[in-house]
Amino acid sequence: MESVLNLISNEMKEIRDGTKSNKISQPLVLDIEDFKGDFSFDALFGNLVNEVLPSFQEEDADSLEANGNINGNDALPNGRAGQGQGQGQLTPLFPEVDALLSMFKNSCSQLVEIRKQVDGKLFNLKKDVSAQDSKHRKTLGELEKGVDGLFDSFARLDSRISSVGQTAAKIGDHLQSADSQRETASQTMELIKYLMEFNSSPGDLMELSPLFSDDSRVAEAASIAQKLRSFAEEDIGRQGVTMQSVPGNATASRGLEVAVGNLQEYCNELENRLLSRFDTASQKRELSTMAECAKILSQFNRGTSAMQHYVGLRPMFDVEVMNADTRLVLGDQDSLPSPSNVARALSSLYKEIIDTVRKEAATITAVFPSPNDVMSILVQRVMEDRVPKLLEKLLVKPSLVHPPPMGEGGLLLYLRMLAVGYEKTQELAKDLRSVGCGDLDIEGLTESLFIDHKDMYIEYEQASLRQLYKSKMEELLSECQLAGESTGSIGRSKGASVSSSHQQISVTVVTEFVRWNEEAISRCTLFSPQPGNLATNVKTVFTCLLDQVSQYTTEGLERARDGLTEAAALRERFVLGTSVSRRVAAAAASAAEAAAAAGESSFRSFMVAVQRCGSSVAIVQQYFANSISRLLLPVDGAHAASCEEMATAMSSAEGAAYKGLQQCIETVMAEVERLLSAEQKATDYKSPDDGIVPDHRPTNACIRVVAYLSRVLEAAFTALEGLNKQAFLTELGNRLHKGLSNHWQKYTFNPSGGLRLKRDITEYGDFVRSFNAPTVDEKFESLSIMANVFIVAPESLSSLFEGTPSILKDAQRFIQLREDYKSAKLAAKLSSLWPTS
Repeated sequence: MESVLNLISNEMKEIRDGTKSNKISQPLVLDIEDFKGDFSFDALFGNLVNEVLPSFQEEDADSLEANGNINGNDALPNGRAGQGQGQGQLTPLFPEVDALLSMFKNSCSQLVEIRKQVDGKLFNLKKDVSAQDSKHRKTLGELEKGVDGLFDSFARLDSRISSVGQTAAKIGDHLQSADSQRETASQTMELIKYLMEFNSSPGDLMELSPLFSDDSRVAEAASIAQKLRSFAEEDIGRQGVTMQSVPGNATASRGLEVAVGNLQEYCNELENRLLSRFDTASQKRELSTMAECAKILSQFNRGTSAMQHYVGLRPMFDVEVMNADTRLVLGDQDSLPSPSNVARALSSLYKEIIDTVRKEAATITAVFPSPNDVMSILVQRVMEDRVPKLLEKLLVKPSLVHPPPMGEGGLLLYLRMLAVGYEKTQELAKDLRSVGCGDLDIEGLTESLFIDHKDMYIEYEQASLRQLYKSKMEELLSECQLAGESTGSIGRSKGASVSSSHQQISVTVVTEFVRWNEEAISRCTLFSPQPGNLATNVKTVFTCLLDQVSQYTTEGLERARDGLTEAAALRERFVLGTSVSRRVAAAAASAAEAAAAAGESSFRSFMVAVQRCGSSVAIVQQYFANSISRLLLPVDGAHAASCEEMATAMSSAEGAAYKGLQQCIETVMAEVERLLSAEQKATDYKSPDDGIVPDHRPTNACIRVVAYLSRVLEAAFTALEGLNKQAFLTELGNRLHKGLSNHWQKYTFNPSGGLRLKRDITEYGDFVRSFNAPTVDEKFESLSIMANVFIVAPESLSSLFEGTPSILKDAQRFIQLREDYKSAKLAAKLSSLWPTS
């Protein structure tokens, strides 16, 4: 349709331009090809009206405007325009309209004719297609009938072929059976012939067929001899059952027994001859001859004798080689073996064994028809002969009743050797498994080598840990004694406790305990692969550590307590009465100073012991959390039980620490009381020059006590932590409050003395505030309030305690210490405040 539209458009352009004026009478010729495809008359005329004609109108209008001949009103809807105002004629817009109309009519006529032609052709094509379709359907029907017949023919042919094949197979089976029976009969005849030869007379092997003496036919002779022997033994077995009921079989049975005896003798001779040939070939490394002999020998007891013979003659099992193994691993007999050296020697020796077995495996694979069986025998010989003889000399189980001394390695040396031997032998077993050992259970064989040692392993581990602890304690005691001999006199002259200063708890020693335990746990992991057994053994070994740490820390705290006890004894020794000479008093004061120094030294030593004890417990707890707890989880209750045992083990140390802290408080308070007694003067609180500007400084006794407390408690602040620190300082603060209160009951106070007392109380209160003990702070605040009873006028006392009735009883005791208590008759004036009970 587009091509038709283009032709019409070009035709109209030629007519408009005047190039077609002399050809107007000629019609527009269209070809039938222009109407192929999606041609539509409606679309053709629509495009002519909507696209072609408007474009021609626009072009004509533009040309008229350019020449000034017409304006916008000259265009008429009928397609004609005027040529001037003075003219009455109309000029058509398309001068060739008539020619176009005739052309369109002609085109329509042609199109109608073409349509008729197309319809005729389509009708003829439909008729042809219908005829061809009918013919095709008929042909297909005939073909289907032919194919069905062909399939039936094929089915009958297949059935016939199958029947023929089955018949042929049956004939073949019959023929094969007949041939087999013929062959069997022929072989039976041959075997009977040979059996008769062996049945001639006992021990007579000279009249045998050449087959049994021909070295080139040894394989065939061996096969026939084995068949004859099997047949004869089977026949003897059958005849033996019926011999009593059928006496006539006795002769036949005896004849077969002769044959069996001769066959056994011949087989033994043949086997020895083959083994001899095999040995000769083995020495010359003639693998083909060895393989031939091994193949023939496999017919005798499945070749077991040949396999064992080959393995038994290997140089790696010579006595000299095994003695060399012992010398390599253990070294010089006069020196103590080192586990590290033994580990290196075992690695080297086992590597040599692996290399040897690997070389033998190559030969065995090339020679024997069943190499896996030979490898199983070879590896079994290694694990049952060579390795056990070495381990027997390496692992000598010591006595638990009389263990070897630590100078000879102790039980620890045996355990380390056992671990090294077990670990290296397991590696050997894995390497042998990778090289090849047939169906041999090499892992079970390896475990059997150590079963006697593993049964009592945990008892040896416990005994070893006890021995190590005992040896360490003896070593520390020896060091302490040596130190005491060199510095004992100096230490005693200074009043220090020698035992506490030289046997202090050492975190390094506890760390060594943990290191022993870690090593023991590593052996538990090695010897106890099952989680349940491992957890049980780990719990047992960890309990040993708890016992060691508990005993060590408890004894260390007790030794530190001994220093406190000695200092207390020194203080009691120099308590004097009131009526003594000045010289005796001076000597006693000097001795008291020495006792005080000893007390302070022992206090510091005990605090250091407590601190190190806490650090030791923390080390054990950290070790339990990092290494032990995860190993106990597979067994229900094991973890909780170990935690409970840990708490129980540390309870003895806690008890010793508690007693020692009580002694520390007694030591501090004893020194505080000594300082107060020595330094506090009656004039401190009852100055004769009352009324002069008061002294706002603390008393000398207060300064000395606070300085002492600051100095000595520095160790407590460092050593104690958490609730222990809080409880200790609270108890000490309460004791200090009580001691000061009792101390001040010995003195009389005037107003200036009351101010000085209040200054002392403030100094004490500021110091104990560092205790962070609220109850102690409240008590010293109450003391500060009560000190006001010495300052106010008598008439103001009644109003002094209106807001604090809880301290009235203590205030009454303080009021009685006023200088003017009797002169001012304060008892009568204040009787309303404290009714008599």
